[in-house]
Amino acid sequence: MAHARVPAGSLAPQDNTRPELHSEALAEAKIDLAACFRMAARLGFEEGICNHFSAVVPGCDDLFIVNPYGLAFHEVTASSLLVCDLDGSVVTGDGEPEATAFHIHAEIHRRVPHARVAFHTHMPYATALTMVEGDPLVFAGQTALKFYGRVAVDEDYGGLALDGAEGARIASAIGEADIVFMRQHGVMVLARTIAEAWDDLYYLERACEVQCIAMSLGRPLIPVAEEVARKTAAQMRKGDAASAKLHLESVKRLLDAEEPGYRGGRRP
Repeated sequence: MAHARVPAGSLAPQDNTRPELHSEALAEAKIDLAACFRMAARLGFEEGICNHFSAVVPGCDDLFIVNPYGLAFHEVTASSLLVCDLDGSVVTGDGEPEATAFHIHAEIHRRVPHARVAFHTHMPYATALTMVEGDPLVFAGQTALKFYGRVAVDEDYGGLALDGAEGARIASAIGEADIVFMRQHGVMVLARTIAEAWDDLYYLERACEVQCIAMSLGRPLIPVAEEVARKTAAQMRKGDAASAKLHLESVKRLLDAEEPGYRGGRRP
């Protein structure tokens, strides 16, 4: 399922003069993001050369990192990632973003202050739950409670996001949510750090997988009592940031041992 590229006329000459583009913080962010792409591929979260992860450049609210069009997740490396501005220009990097990646992510980073990081996938279990009636995520299992009170549903699927208007509409549906189920489409995970986005992405698909298995048994789900769900979610959130950082570090250790090329050049 190939998507359109950003029109070539929208790509301005690259500008490498800003000091933030040569910072250690940006280099580390690219490594962390590349690790997320590689592990997402291992876990079956990717869909061909579609789907996209982005993160605001440290110290630059008007620039974001995103994967280039044409690479599958398992091919992404830190140095293959692009830096784009919010108006469609590739500031650094070889290639261009896929059109829906740009139009969705630019508008989310522009309009949603807490979305420093945005991971969009069509991972199978979460996407399956966007296709059925009712609330996609039922808070009937402990893992799902990590997301209690943090979920929004974008009910108005409008086809491919090939212009800024569709990205703006999606951004408006988010509100204060961190997890967005996009009807007939996929999911968006938003976070303040790359580690927290990865942690949420991983556990969201696990929660959705278990729910799909439970639903297949043909017996009604038993939601956790609201009071208990609220209490447990608060308990989980207290340690989320620290746990997420450790989770991503474990991912990088695995990749460093088995496919260290994610830190390096364009191809593995």
